[in-house]
Amino acid sequence: QVFTFNTVEIKVQPSVKVKNGAPMSIVCRADISKSTDFQLKHNFTIFKDGKLVFMTVSDKEDAQYEISVARSSDTGDYECTVEAGGKTKSSNSVHVWVTGMTKPILTAEKKEVLEGEVVKLRCEMPEEVPPLHFFFRKIKMNSTPKQKHVFEPHRNSSVVEFSVEEGDNILQFDCFGKRNVKFEFESSEPSNKTLVTVREPFIKPTLNAKPSSNVTEGDRIQFECSTVVARMRDIEIILQKNKTILKSVRDEKLLKYSAVATLADSGEYLCKVEQGRASKTTKMNVVVSELFPKPILAASMSNLDENKELILNCSINGFRKANFSILRKNSNGVILLKNSRNFTKRVNVNDTGSYICTAEVKGIVKESKPVRINVYAPVSKPTLSVVSGLPEVVLGKPLWLICRSVMGTPPITFTFYKGNEVKKIVINDTYAMFLDENVRQNDKRGYKCDARNNHSSGMKASNILNITVIVPIKNASLGSVPYGEVEDGSETAFLCSVKEGSWPIHFRIFRKTDREVLLFEKSENANKVLWRKEAMNRQDTGTYYCMASNRANVDVKSHPITISVVLAAWQKGVIATFVLIPIAGAVTLASWCFLCKKKKAKGPSMEMSGSALPTNLTSEKLTRQHNDGDYYSGSGYIEDSENHMKSTDESKGPDLESAEVEYTEVEVSTLDPHREIDSVPIHFPAPVQKGTETVYSEIRKANN
Repeated sequence: QVFTFNTVEIKVQPSVKVKNGAPMSIVCRADISKSTDFQLKHNFTIFKDGKLVFMTVSDKEDAQYEISVARSSDTGDYECTVEAGGKTKSSNSVHVWVTGMTKPILTAEKKEVLEGEVVKLRCEMPEEVPPLHFFFRKIKMNSTPKQKHVFEPHRNSSVVEFSVEEGDNILQFDCFGKRNVKFEFESSEPSNKTLVTVREPFIKPTLNAKPSSNVTEGDRIQFECSTVVARMRDIEIILQKNKTILKSVRDEKLLKYSAVATLADSGEYLCKVEQGRASKTTKMNVVVSELFPKPILAASMSNLDENKELILNCSINGFRKANFSILRKNSNGVILLKNSRNFTKRVNVNDTGSYICTAEVKGIVKESKPVRINVYAPVSKPTLSVVSGLPEVVLGKPLWLICRSVMGTPPITFTFYKGNEVKKIVINDTYAMFLDENVRQNDKRGYKCDARNNHSSGMKASNILNITVIVPIKNASLGSVPYGEVEDGSETAFLCSVKEGSWPIHFRIFRKTDREVLLFEKSENANKVLWRKEAMNRQDTGTYYCMASNRANVDVKSHPITISVVLAAWQKGVIATFVLIPIAGAVTLASWCFLCKKKKAKGPSMEMSGSALPTNLTSEKLTRQHNDGDYYSGSGYIEDSENHMKSTDESKGPDLESAEVEYTEVEVSTLDPHREIDSVPIHFPAPVQKGTETVYSEIRKANN
């Protein structure tokens, strides 16, 4: 008995989309191939959204899950599994959508409420499965319904409250539900409508103005606001103007408020009655006519010099009978100057400020627009200086100038000049600054500034400021005489010089061995300085350099030179005397003893030794003449070599004349030219070799 599953299929009848309330069935069918015709038990299992909803055992190859009344809760993904003879196979899933939702049920907690209270509503959909969306609506005659939305993820009912407002009398409420299916919203039909009756706790208030809502400035106006209430408890009456509360009373039916009318009292007034959440209002417009216009303050001058006379006059167009006052405003308020329409004063700078006047008629006080009075003191002669202090600037650096005027009423206009050219105009209180970024070395133009304000005395100019341009140090160098090797105890002259730089220049000479030692320093109004070291010793061997600086505050360092202190000629002679003479004496004594022994032993040997000695001495002489030559410059070296070689050739005789002639090429360096400063020749180290001369010397080789 061999079998195999071909397929397992699931189908929905009549369709995968079923109307709410209609019947539907889920059919699961297995297609099986068998080796022979034999009976096979089939276990059918149907799942909805992964949960078991139906299970049966049958000999047949299909099973049916019947749903007599489909509800929206039956919407979901269905899948069936068939097990037979130890083998199991599942179908693909199929989505079933039960369209439409059941009609919700709406109930109200109260059927009759007062204004200011709330209506509590409950909407439920018992046959629907959450999550659900509930929508409640408050319907009022001749107005747009108000709607509230509540999402219920775990319940199929929801509760909401609506407040009862002023003007509500007969209200209707309903609700409907929505759910989300495959990213689409599906809505139910509206619920039953629930009717709620509203009663007033008090009537709309009455607002009156006496004697009228149209009054003139100076008249007394009285407001009365009243209402009729069902119960007095917690009743409140409020009178407002432009959201400002003028007066309020509690647990009373009547409010009264009176005041002397001004132009500012024109506008809309509101009377509001509140009790709990209930609120009713009444509005009224009040117009206050002008009794007299605002006064006008006139000044003889708005800008004037100190010690000048100021005249202020206050007036009203077409109206003369009023009480006038002239006042001055300051940070602390106003200061009364005079209770009159006219005011005269000789002013000083402290009288600068804003002035007003007031006029009073029938208890109504009006204020004029402020008048600004500026009193000017003349500017003092300005001073021009460099911000950094000294009247100098380093070449290439910016120059900041400041112009100050100690006296004078601001604002002050400052003008900067370079020569006769206007460079900048600045308006400030007591000082102004100017930046010159184009200062040149040979610029002879001076700087000046002038200052002026609104005082009639006019402009005042500063003194001319001349600026010293400091040129930074460039290319410091150090030389010495003698240069390189110096004899112990001799004098050495050091010269430190710069290519350019403003005077005075501060020179410093250092020696560097294992540490740096300052040897000499001096400030000179020159581009060079000479320092003589009288007696050099072996401790003065080392590297020397110099540094130069000026008011540009930049230290410039020269290239280093090396000085070696060697033994003097007389010191060498002393050493030769005390060392070489004893050695020569010892050698002579040894040679004499040796010759004496040889004489006694063998005569012919002495003759051979004697003939061999001149040749050896000649060879030694040639070798020493070649090795002992010092470093010479120019053609003198060539001439001396030729003369020396000639004299050697003549003394050699016929043996040397027959010797081989060999030419050797020798390179001779050309020395740098000497620089003479203060009649002292100074040798500077030459950084570049300029050339060589080629000298040919004859050197004869002896055949032996």
